[in-house]
Amino acid sequence: MNDPKSILFELKKAVVGKDNVLIMALLAILARGHILLEDIPGVGKTTMALAFSKALGLEYHRVQFTPDVLPSDIVGFSLYDKASGQMIYKPGAILCNLFLADELNRATSRTQSALLEAMEEGNVTVDGVTHPVPDPFVVIATQNPVGASGTQLLPDSQLDRFMVKLSLGYPRHSDELELLTRKQKGNPLDGVRCIADREGLADIRRAVDNTFVDKKILDYTIRLSNATRTHESVLQGASPRASLAVVSMAKAAAWVQGRDYVIPNDVKLIYPATVTHRLILTAEAKASGITAQSIVTELLERIAAPSARS
Repeated sequence: MNDPKSILFELKKAVVGKDNVLIMALLAILARGHILLEDIPGVGKTTMALAFSKALGLEYHRVQFTPDVLPSDIVGFSLYDKASGQMIYKPGAILCNLFLADELNRATSRTQSALLEAMEEGNVTVDGVTHPVPDPFVVIATQNPVGASGTQLLPDSQLDRFMVKLSLGYPRHSDELELLTRKQKGNPLDGVRCIADREGLADIRRAVDNTFVDKKILDYTIRLSNATRTHESVLQGASPRASLAVVSMAKAAAWVQGRDYVIPNDVKLIYPATVTHRLILTAEAKASGITAQSIVTELLERIAAPSARS
């Protein structure tokens, strides 16, 4: 698997008219990140996750989060085996390559936190024993818009662990018509071919890791982060983890475009999806109608980028 266009071609068989979202999600996967989708129900979040699992040959598990889902449902539990006299580990749903955490913000804080170790450390700990998650490992979490029935805000520490936050939104009329037309011929997901495997994805991730980033690009990333931290409308700006995510996403963007080095436009392309959800605005800014998106747009226009490598 060395052609991102072929991956997107397969994904678009199931997800119609959302090319930008698919590209950003693919970049996050190649950059070893996790994805947060915030949307109303029924716009294709689960379909998108299934399409990625099929196209990339990833083992897929899904949990519908509700208040009664327990941490052990996610990370697993130990069960006494009478024959051997030992405690046997029974893996939880998260032990897979692509884990869909559906409506994560309907779960209790304790259950939400069960995801954090796996997302950050690549393993889970049950009864003092650490179990690694498979490689590759990607979490795609969905959340309903804040204010929907039975939801609660995800904590800042958890939001910061998602490399990107995306939204599918309602389709355009023509796209919805195309979707309905395809549905008359069967499930569009059935047409998504597996054109990759886990080893191929691992090879691409190594290539992305080795993409060159000039020190001027790193400096540009830090200047953008510092600008969020000192902005008068921002209570909490981009963390160092956010800066690392920006660089990783920019490297993936460069690789997808056939380059082995990052240019400033790569940073500009991925910056809104990578940083916006990490900003906490002041009460005054919210009351004035200022959004994190508008602040990020302003900073990208105001902060001078270095000259692109020729």
